[in-house]
Amino acid sequence: MRIEDPMIVAALPELNVELRSPSALAGLTSLAIGGTTDLLRIKNHESIPSLLSLLDSHGVSHRFLGGGSNLLVGDGELPWVVLQLASSDPDIALDGNFAHVDGAADLGRTVTYCAKHDLGGMEGLIGVPGTVGGALRMNAGAYGMQIGSYVREVKLYRAATRQIEILRGEQISFEYRHTSFAPDDMMLAVKLELPSKPYKEILQGIRICNEKRRSSQPLGQKSAGCIFKNPPGASAGRMIDDLGLKGLSVGDARVSDRHANFFVNAGKASAKDMLALIANVRERVRSAFQVELEHEVVIWNA
Repeated sequence: MRIEDPMIVAALPELNVELRSPSALAGLTSLAIGGTTDLLRIKNHESIPSLLSLLDSHGVSHRFLGGGSNLLVGDGELPWVVLQLASSDPDIALDGNFAHVDGAADLGRTVTYCAKHDLGGMEGLIGVPGTVGGALRMNAGAYGMQIGSYVREVKLYRAATRQIEILRGEQISFEYRHTSFAPDDMMLAVKLELPSKPYKEILQGIRICNEKRRSSQPLGQKSAGCIFKNPPGASAGRMIDDLGLKGLSVGDARVSDRHANFFVNAGKASAKDMLALIANVRERVRSAFQVELEHEVVIWNA
C-alpha cells in the first residue's frame, strides 16, 4: 500500500514519523520473504495515538513490525502499511536490579548489556534474534527460562483504548509462547527485574546456550526460528524428524537438515512456497500422530 494522500504525508514530519516508500519487507525479516508496502518509522512514542487516528480517518490499514525475526509475510504489494519503532538512544537504563528497556532494543544486546552489569537470568535468550518488544509479545524463552518471568511493567499502545498505557506484570498473562496482549497492541518499553549474578557466571551460561544452538540450529541461514509450537508433552521437531521430513522442499522453502522445526529460505523462496511447505508438514504430522500443530511463527498473509 502506498501513502499518497498529501494530508497524511504533510502531517508525518510533525508527528516525528519518517516515511520510507516503498519498502520490501523481505529485507526486514529474518526469512527474507515478504512483499512491498510503505514503512513508517516512529521516532516518538507519544505520537502513536495521533498517528493511528490519522491513518484510521483516511482508511489506511496498518501492521506493527518489530525485528521481523518470527514473521512470514505474504508476497506482492501488501494491502496495509507497516509501522516500526525507531530505537531510542540510549535504549537501556539500569536502576539497581531493574532494567528499563526500549521496545525497539535488540534482544541479544540487551542480555549482554545487563550481563556486563551483573544482572542475569536471561542467558537463554542470548541467541534469540529480534527486539525486546517482539520477545515480550510472544513471551520468548529458551533453555528453561522465559522473559515474562522478569517483567514488572510494560508500556504499550493499546489498540482497544487507543491510548498509551502502563500495565503491571500481574496484569499480563504470560504462557508458553503466548501472552494476553492483543495482536494490534504495540510494545513500547518494559521494566525488568533481574537477579544479581557475577558476570563470569552469566558468561559461562551464555557460552553453554550458544554451544547448544550452534550444534542444533541452522545458524547463518534464513529462518524464522521454530515454525511450530511444541504440543504439550511432545516435541514438534522430533515428530517432523521421525517422519523423515528433514530436507523436504517446496521451491526454495526447505525443512532444515539440522533442526526439523526450522524451515529455511534456501534461495529465493516465496511466501507461497513456505506456506505450502508448512501446510504439507502440518498435515503429515496430523495424519501420523493425530496432533494438530500450532504455528509459532506469525503469518501475515495478504
